[in-house]
Amino acid sequence: MPVSQPDIPTRSATSVVSGLPPMKVFSVPRPSAPVASNSDMARDFLDLSFTLESGRSLSTLTRFEGPITVTVSGSPPPSLAPDLTRLLYRLRKEAGINISLTNSIDANITVQAVSRADIRKHLPSAACFVVPNVRTLAEYKTNRRTRKVSWSQLTKRETLAIFIPNDTSAQEVRDCLHEELAQALGPLNDLYRLPDSVFNDDNVHTVLTGYDMTILRAYYDPALRNGMSRTQVADKLPSIFARLNPRGQGKPARRLNKTPRVWIDAVQTALGPGADPAQRRSAAAEALQVAKAMGWTDHRLAFSHYAMGRLLQAVDPDAAQDHFVLSQRYFGAGPDTALHRAYVSSQLSAYAISSGRSEDALYLLTPHLDTAMRHENAALLATLMMLRAEAMEMSGRVTEGRQVRLDSLGWARYGFGSDWAVRAKLREIASLNPVRRSRGGL
Repeated sequence: MPVSQPDIPTRSATSVVSGLPPMKVFSVPRPSAPVASNSDMARDFLDLSFTLESGRSLSTLTRFEGPITVTVSGSPPPSLAPDLTRLLYRLRKEAGINISLTNSIDANITVQAVSRADIRKHLPSAACFVVPNVRTLAEYKTNRRTRKVSWSQLTKRETLAIFIPNDTSAQEVRDCLHEELAQALGPLNDLYRLPDSVFNDDNVHTVLTGYDMTILRAYYDPALRNGMSRTQVADKLPSIFARLNPRGQGKPARRLNKTPRVWIDAVQTALGPGADPAQRRSAAAEALQVAKAMGWTDHRLAFSHYAMGRLLQAVDPDAAQDHFVLSQRYFGAGPDTALHRAYVSSQLSAYAISSGRSEDALYLLTPHLDTAMRHENAALLATLMMLRAEAMEMSGRVTEGRQVRLDSLGWARYGFGSDWAVRAKLREIASLNPVRRSRGGL
């Protein structure tokens, strides 16, 4: 593996439809303002901007100066253009960045759409990634062992390439656009201590949040410039965030402690590609042990329980349920973990359906449908709607349940992509119903 690869910002890999309703798409963005204190945001900004994902430190701030142009090459899927247009609009409006689309091959940022297989030839665990000083995957292949594509050698940003898969779901393509374009423009690091951000390798958030847009707006504030040191940037941040986020001025800092590498490695082994089921469960148990040893009571402990629950479902569903209950408890009730709670709710409601408790399932699901919609997570929204449909039918609301299931399919096409993936999700959720199981069919 090339030495430079661990320092490449990536999005971690996660695992034309006929006969289904048209694909649904999101329209008006609904981001929430950050809830963090400005003191915490300043600390986060420094750790995001002066450290790479590998842990290597960066000596100076680098960014684009002047207007930024973006072009698309390769073989983009139909969904890429509208999603990229929406993203660039948000970056202009919410982050104040002068960025626009162009057809010029000399654009500052090239989004090249290639196959997943091509991406994984270079980075096996990545769904997508961004590299400086190249415009094509072939050019990266030629230079990947050189200083040319090293982020630590960069003094300013002028030319970058983002490599996006063109043979996956529309949501995965869009998620890659959001995360990789954000890192092309600004911070290169990910921090698990951030609950409300795409700059977090837990992949819970799939589109840029209000927190992320505030970080990017600060990144391009006139008070900062290329070549500034960490100390110089730190001196400017209090006044920058006071202007950009006045509501964060009076909030007390949480000062969450840093996330140790051993926990990060354990979580990535548990939920990433490459390990067998026993190794995944062992890694999840290690992550939970580390979280407890660190004395955490925040979203990282909750996520540790969530990971353990996910991996125990197939072998011990009752124990998995216990971990999901603890996960929901530790995620708390704050707005910055609402999306996390929606994920856990999907697991708890699935268990309720399989136990024949349809009303409990509906109670668990209902508050989170709007959360999934607001965060533009079509895969989660479709899953919640399918679960709701199943619970409705179990409780005797057959016609209403069938309509909810039908409505879910347009979101499922965006979130899961292919015909077989959508139908597989339908079969998976239908199999939870104990009545269907007793009849031996779905």
